Amino acid sequence: MLILKTVTDAHRFLKLPAPKHPLISFVPAKDFHAEVEVGTKVRIDLYQIWLKPGTDCEVGYGRNSFDFREGALAFFKAGQVVTVTSPVSEVPSEGWLLLFHPDLIRMSDLGKNIHRYGFFDYETYESLHVSEAEKQALTDLARKIDSELSLNLDRYSQKLIVSTLELLLDYCLRYYDRQFLVRTQLNQGLIDRFERELNAYFEEEKHLDQGLPSVKYLGEQLHLSPQYLSDLLKKETGKNAQEHIHFHLIEQAKNYLLGTEEPVSKIAYQLGFAYPQHFTKLFKNKTGLTPVAFRNGEGVS
Repeated sequence: MLILKTVTDAHRFLKLPAPKHPLISFVPAKDFHAEVEVGTKVRIDLYQIWLKPGTDCEVGYGRNSFDFREGALAFFKAGQVVTVTSPVSEVPSEGWLLLFHPDLIRMSDLGKNIHRYGFFDYETYESLHVSEAEKQALTDLARKIDSELSLNLDRYSQKLIVSTLELLLDYCLRYYDRQFLVRTQLNQGLIDRFERELNAYFEEEKHLDQGLPSVKYLGEQLHLSPQYLSDLLKKETGKNAQEHIHFHLIEQAKNYLLGTEEPVSKIAYQLGFAYPQHFTKLFKNKTGLTPVAFRNGEGVS
């Protein structure tokens, strides 16, 4: 496996000149000159933003393929492994790669808030499809970063580069919101399937052997990454995937508490909790009452 730890490593891999900055680089697709054998695995310890250039190439990312034949934007977080699954047959004439090291943003507000950009955890088939105008807006920002890199570094450089990068990521958030919006009808079908999978998990008593349902498990049933599923639900319903799971658990718990005389500890185990105190903590957090207080009708006017 090849391991690219730095921006300089990435430039050597792509057969490019030395980078203008040690922590960030903008690379037009037409400049790529890598000769990569099919099956090559590469771990890249850099954040990557690809504007797919429409070249006849494919890479594996996790269990899925990233197809470069159609234009879209895809995001790879630092430390991910990609596998080349088809040969590069031609040099693309458009598209670009923006890559940056985690150290670039480590001491900045962007570094503290990088988790806001959940698309770095999306699967490759959940790419951002952009219009020509959106693609141009993002390209302008990426080129603005490149222009700043071409200047002599001074005390303003770091702030300007990071703030422009953050602006680019904010635009990506906006465009993903638009993508969720225009796919509302499709998303509703996914939400219905999510609810069915969640109900089936308990009806088939999987929680008794496997514990509480996880966002990862439910995402796998829908062929979605956990982060994409959670973001989709948040946009459509106002609650993320974990909140939906908790809501289901609390409703089930209320039925047990009011419909049986089972002790709270047994109800916790029946719901899939490994420890009763975790159930009590969640129930109180969501309802403002302990399970016993709820059963006793406390707080009900």
